[in-house]
Amino acid sequence: MKAHRESAFEEWIEQQLAKVAWLKGDPAAYNRSLGLSERELMAFVRASQPEKWERLVSLHGSEIVAEQKLVRRVADELSARGTVDVLRRGVKDMGVNVDLAYFAPAHGLTSELQEAYDANRLTLVRQLHHSESNPAASLDLVLFVNGVPTATAEIKTHTAGQRVEDAIRQYRTDRNPTDLIFRARTVVHFAVDQDEVYMTTRLQGPDTVFLPFNMGSTPGSPDCGKGNPLNPHGHRTGYLWEHVWTRETWLDLLGSYVHVEHVRDEAGKKTGQTRTIFPRYHQWDAVSKLLAAAREQGPGHNKLVQHSAGSGKSNTIAWLAHRLSRLHTAVDDAGLGEGARAAGLGPNEPVFDKVVIITDRTVLDRQLQDTVASFDHTPGMIVKIDKDSRQLRDALEGKQARIIITTLQKFPVVAESANTVAGTRFAVIADEAHSSQTGDAAKDLKAVLTGQTRAEIEAEDEQEVDGQDLLVASVEARGKQKNLTFFAFTATPKEKTLGLFGERVIDSAGEPRWAPFHLYSMRQAIEEGFILDMLANYTTYATYYRLANGLGLDDDPELPKGRAASALARWVSLHPSNIKQRAEIIVEHFRHHTASRIGGRAKAMVVTPSRIHAVRYHRAISEYIREKGYDRGDGALRALVAFSGTLTDPDNPTVVCRESAINGFSESQLPERFGGPEYQVLVVAEKYQTGFDQPLLHTMYVAKKLAGVNAVQTLSRLNRTHAGKEDTFVLDFVNRGEEIREAFQPWFTETTATPADPNLLYNLQRRILDASIIDSAEMAAAVDAVLRGGPAANATLNRYTDPAVARWHDLDEDDREGFRTAVRDFVRAYAYLAQIVPFRDPELEQLYYHGKYLITRLPRTDSSGSVDLGDAVVLTHLRTELLAEQEVLSLTEGSDEPLPGHLGEGRGKQHEEPMDRLSELINALNERFGMDLGEGDRIWFEQQQAALAEDEDVRLVALNNDFRQFEVYLEPKVQEKVVQRHEANDSLFQAFFDKPEFKEQMLRWIGRALYDGIRDDRTG
Repeated sequence: MKAHRESAFEEWIEQQLAKVAWLKGDPAAYNRSLGLSERELMAFVRASQPEKWERLVSLHGSEIVAEQKLVRRVADELSARGTVDVLRRGVKDMGVNVDLAYFAPAHGLTSELQEAYDANRLTLVRQLHHSESNPAASLDLVLFVNGVPTATAEIKTHTAGQRVEDAIRQYRTDRNPTDLIFRARTVVHFAVDQDEVYMTTRLQGPDTVFLPFNMGSTPGSPDCGKGNPLNPHGHRTGYLWEHVWTRETWLDLLGSYVHVEHVRDEAGKKTGQTRTIFPRYHQWDAVSKLLAAAREQGPGHNKLVQHSAGSGKSNTIAWLAHRLSRLHTAVDDAGLGEGARAAGLGPNEPVFDKVVIITDRTVLDRQLQDTVASFDHTPGMIVKIDKDSRQLRDALEGKQARIIITTLQKFPVVAESANTVAGTRFAVIADEAHSSQTGDAAKDLKAVLTGQTRAEIEAEDEQEVDGQDLLVASVEARGKQKNLTFFAFTATPKEKTLGLFGERVIDSAGEPRWAPFHLYSMRQAIEEGFILDMLANYTTYATYYRLANGLGLDDDPELPKGRAASALARWVSLHPSNIKQRAEIIVEHFRHHTASRIGGRAKAMVVTPSRIHAVRYHRAISEYIREKGYDRGDGALRALVAFSGTLTDPDNPTVVCRESAINGFSESQLPERFGGPEYQVLVVAEKYQTGFDQPLLHTMYVAKKLAGVNAVQTLSRLNRTHAGKEDTFVLDFVNRGEEIREAFQPWFTETTATPADPNLLYNLQRRILDASIIDSAEMAAAVDAVLRGGPAANATLNRYTDPAVARWHDLDEDDREGFRTAVRDFVRAYAYLAQIVPFRDPELEQLYYHGKYLITRLPRTDSSGSVDLGDAVVLTHLRTELLAEQEVLSLTEGSDEPLPGHLGEGRGKQHEEPMDRLSELINALNERFGMDLGEGDRIWFEQQQAALAEDEDVRLVALNNDFRQFEVYLEPKVQEKVVQRHEANDSLFQAFFDKPEFKEQMLRWIGRALYDGIRDDRTG
């Protein structure tokens, strides 16, 4: 009965495939020793290449000999080169090039290509006795292309009491990986039941790794998770034979997706091994739908792909780039899409002339080149721009290069060529992960992309800038160009990214939203096991501290409350005691909890708020490691630091720090060196928090405030999977668990954004003009100078903006700031909305050009600057205390709330910042952070003194003995207290027992201070 039930399922699949031109194969025709079906192979060659066959017969002397020789030649080449390469490039026998498969032509201009494609013979063989090692064993289904086995499938049915897990077990335990069909023929193996599909490209016995090949629980829904949806017409897994195994799709997968890549070691060098990459369902689905949309809509229609970290974006981008480079419109006028027709395209025309990939990831560069080269061996078809802008311009304007890989820094050249190269259509694939574009480097790059000066960037009051922001800024700066089509990939789209590249949809409440074109969510990726849940083990620490006014009671200055509080918090965060205490926690936690993970190869990252923090944390961690001797012997522990540029220590201007000088090697070597066995901890500041893929990264120590997309991008560095990596860990000194959980919600499932109201521009325009700062005649003259350009333009601009600047300076401080922010927000909003809303208002355009220059001449008021505390504050108490250990913050659902489309209304400050006495601010912070602090927490030596002073026995000895006798009594008591307070200050514990001179000085200091203090208390 069991066999009958499984065979019925097999028969059903066979019948469905027969409807889409699959042939029923004969299992007896399979030659186990050769690993192919001679009958099918020869039927294909004779029918598709009769002239070549006749030539082979002539060369070999007879049909029998020619068939034997050709079959043997094909078998040998399959074993030597692999199935994918042989199917794509054929074999050469006696000087005759014999094709083994034909793939769908890109266009319908050549009928011979279509005839050759139609000659392919796809056969489905059931119960194939495949094994040399176990001739009785049989595979449920094998998919052949022209006699060559390309895939296997094990089928299970619930009615027989078996599920997909049983098919997986069968592959792992009952199938011999050394059998020819597995070793050197088939490229993928499917485990199938009525509900789910899993696949693998390599059998390794019990170690075989199977990946889900499912559609998702509710495809197209924001809440899509693992599994497959109900199928009203049959099995949940019907998509496998109804869509994936159709003749057209299967040949397309073999011809344009399956990729054999070289396995590289941690240093990026080839190991000599290869692995086969078969697309996961969402990758194939995304590329297929993007191609269909581009063919239908033509150029000029941007697409946003929200694919989670761990989704395989690099391969998806490579496949999309290859396919876009060959994409043509429909074969006839009837099938031509309206968008393509509107763009002036006819049937059988290339949709794009060039495909430009924007990335700065070396791994992706190499992967793209390897992947595309496996599909097309034409020299010069793919070009990596590794020289200068001239090289990029030549590639864009030349005829040979079809795919161009460049960086965002050189994107202005692409935009310029889009305007100057007549009739050229560019597809731009933008990868969000720009690991180096952060901090000051990001602002410099933004200036290049937008054509702004660094001063203008600073004037816009930007905070953190990532690659997504940079791309948006560049697009905004250059306006919408019909011959530029963007395909933007991101796991965490922001509001502006959604507005520029997303789809306008209507939600269930009837409200408009910007949404991604294709979604593979964080939720689905976690549920399917492609990434780890980095919120599953989240530990938070609280830092408690007490401050004092170091200026004395007579000097208590008034300071702006908000900014002074921030300055005080920053001062504490940089205090040596605070950093040293955290460094000890980090090192000891790593040694006891992280070092043994992933087979002893686990890495950790320390995330700090600034470059000076990174340098000091790295120094403290390294010093602690050396003091404890952890840098020697087996399991030696060493740390690296990563930050951009050159840093001058604010406390010692003679000290200049550079990443390369501290680490001892160049910045470019860091990813490779950190990936090796030599280093375990990486301390970062505004670097490697996005676009850094290191699967061995297991633990993150967070000493930086994280919020919104920055929290998601930073913590997502942990989620990459690796053999032996079962979990991740976060130890957070700054943020609270509920804050982090809330930050993840908008990007856990589908992210949408509310469209910005275009009337906002008119509100801002009215507010700006009502201030009576801008004169219409002066504005017209200034804009005319901008548009005319030339050497005199700058002088003219100054001439016609000087009066406005003078009038602005005459305003009071609040009005000045209100006007400045209104101009700033108008310039930002117009640059963004002009890409989405077709404004036809010359007054808005004129104000935009005028405001863009004017804003650079309106400096922010000094009142928004930082507060310099100098020596005004003294840290008196400090404790870092465990708040919540290994808290589970995992999300089960995302947020339905769209990201706001609001762009700001330029209202400036809405209220005066209150002023407080410095002492009042310090007391307020102590109330907030100084809970449960006794005198025993006074930092440095005073910790032990206060703890001992509270000991009644110590007080009795001090009151009734002289100091020398008290000293003798005190030594074991100090040792006892140091041990008891070991967790509060482990560095003191270490120094006390490891350094005799330190112990001696400490006993002398504590003894005298304690003795005198106790006796003074009695007499006082």
